[in-house]
Amino acid sequence: MRTFNFSAGPAGLPLSVLESAQAELLDWQGLGTSVMEISHRDPRVIAVFESAQRQIRELLAVPDDYAVIFAQGGASAMFDLIPQNLSPASVHVLNTGAWSEKAIKGAQRHAAVTVTGAAPYVDVPALSPVSGVDYLHYCHNETIHGVRVADIGTHQVPVVCDASSSIFSEAIDWSRHDLVYAGAQKNLGPSGVCLVIAKRSLLNADAALAPVFNFAKLDAEGSMVNTPPVFAVYLIEKVLAWITQRGGVSAMKAAAQRRSTSLYAAIDQSDFYSNPVAPAARSWMNVPFLLANPDLDAEFVRQSEAQGLMFLKGHRSVGGMRASLYNALPDAAVPALIQFMQHFEATRA
Repeated sequence: MRTFNFSAGPAGLPLSVLESAQAELLDWQGLGTSVMEISHRDPRVIAVFESAQRQIRELLAVPDDYAVIFAQGGASAMFDLIPQNLSPASVHVLNTGAWSEKAIKGAQRHAAVTVTGAAPYVDVPALSPVSGVDYLHYCHNETIHGVRVADIGTHQVPVVCDASSSIFSEAIDWSRHDLVYAGAQKNLGPSGVCLVIAKRSLLNADAALAPVFNFAKLDAEGSMVNTPPVFAVYLIEKVLAWITQRGGVSAMKAAAQRRSTSLYAAIDQSDFYSNPVAPAARSWMNVPFLLANPDLDAEFVRQSEAQGLMFLKGHRSVGGMRASLYNALPDAAVPALIQFMQHFEATRA
C-alpha cells in the first residue's frame, strides 16, 4: 500500500512515473535491458536527455540564451561550484534560513561576502536594491524554516537563485534571474542530479575547474562531459511529462497554494499547533509546525506513521513537525493529515 509521503527530500515521485519505470526496468524500448545498463552515448539515451531539456525550456519558458544543464553533486555542491564558475570577487546573500547559511559559507571560500538577514528565520528581511557586487544569491524556499521569498525585487547585479524545493511549482521571472539551480530530489526526480539553468554570458569556459564541474563545458557537451546519472535523468524526463499532462507549472502552483492554504488554516485555527513564520513569508512547499507540548512529538510521529502519514518529524535544528507538500503529493494527503491532527489534538490537548 502506498503511504502519504511528507518527506522534505528525497521526496515522493508520482505513482504513474514509478509504475512506468517499473514496467521498463528489465526491458527498455525493446532492448531487453534497462536504461541503466547501456551507454550514455546511445542515441536513445541522448534523446531522453534532449527531451528533458526541451520540456524544461517549455515548462519554465527558459530563454534561448540560457543553458540547461544536468550537473552532479546536488545543490550542496553548487554552493562552491557556482562561485567557482562565475569567478566573483564579491557576493551578496539574502539570508532566510539554513540553506542560505550554507550558501554563505560556500561563497566565503571564494569571494568577499556581505549578508542581509539573520536568525530567527520567521520572515523575509527587507532587501534594498543590490549593486556593487558580482551577484546576489538567495534561496527561494527554505525547506527547514519554511520561509518563501515571494518577490526578490529588481537589482543592478546578476541574481542567482536556489530553487531546490520550489522548482516547477511556480513560474520563474527570467528578467530577474540569471542563474537558477535546483537539486532534483524534491520536485523533479531522485537524488544525484542538480538542474542548473544559467545565462550563457555568465559562464566561464576557462574557469579553473575539472571539466565535469565546468558549466560552460557541460553546456557544450549536453551534460555529458563524463558518464552522467542516466537513470535519474530518465526519471526526470518522465516527471516533466507528468507535470505537462496535469496542466504544467500553473496547475502545480494552484495545487501548492490549495494544499498549503488548507494546512495553514488548520494550524492557525488550533491552540494546540502553531507555525512561527509570518503569513506573507510562509512556504507553499514546506510547512513546519510545533505542538503545544513537545513531549508529545514522538507520540505524534508514531501515530501518524501508523495512519500512513510518513516522515513528518521536523528537522533536528528546529524540532516539531514538518509537512512537505511537493508536486507529487496526492490530493488526498493534506485532508488526511488535517483529520489526523484534529483527532490527535482532541485526544491529547
